[in-house]
Amino acid sequence: MSKPQQTAKRASPFEILLDYEQRSLAHEAGRPEMVEAPGHWRGVGFRLGQRRLVASFDEVVEILPLPPVTPVPGAQPWMLGVANVRGNLLPVVDLKQFLEGERTVVHEGQRVLVVRQSGGNVAVTIDELFGQRTFNDSHRADRPESLGEGRYGHFVDRAYAQADHTWGVFSMSLLTRTPEFRQATA
Repeated sequence: MSKPQQTAKRASPFEILLDYEQRSLAHEAGRPEMVEAPGHWRGVGFRLGQRRLVASFDEVVEILPLPPVTPVPGAQPWMLGVANVRGNLLPVVDLKQFLEGERTVVHEGQRVLVVRQSGGNVAVTIDELFGQRTFNDSHRADRPESLGEGRYGHFVDRAYAQADHTWGVFSMSLLTRTPEFRQATA
């Protein structure tokens, strides 16, 4: 029997876990997905209606299933209400209704993106989550009309084409600074 195995047999489970923790903290090799490369851009891909959009990882705090929502009297129709997420009250916004005036059809597996905004985070509903998307400069494309029409034009400034789909880069930070978005009272 080797020396480490003999030592491991004498160590308590707590000591073994402590050893694992110390060794993992000492290991600092960068993961490939964390390496920033020139010309690369990464974000969270999602769908609103027929539009495929992507938001920067810097703007999305977390992705959650739609939590139970308590309506707020006197709020805009797109303001679904507030939700208690781990002891924090988050406003929950129907993003599709805010942008298009059409209510999102809530379904099992519905997801919300928790987005940073000054004064606290806000959760926005999406129709479908596609997960992480990575683009490089060679994927840059002209923004299609569908991504620039209506209110989307204010929040989508560029696009990437990849795998037969065009992804509009949606600025959540610009959305959360929009006066109408910040004023949810009817």
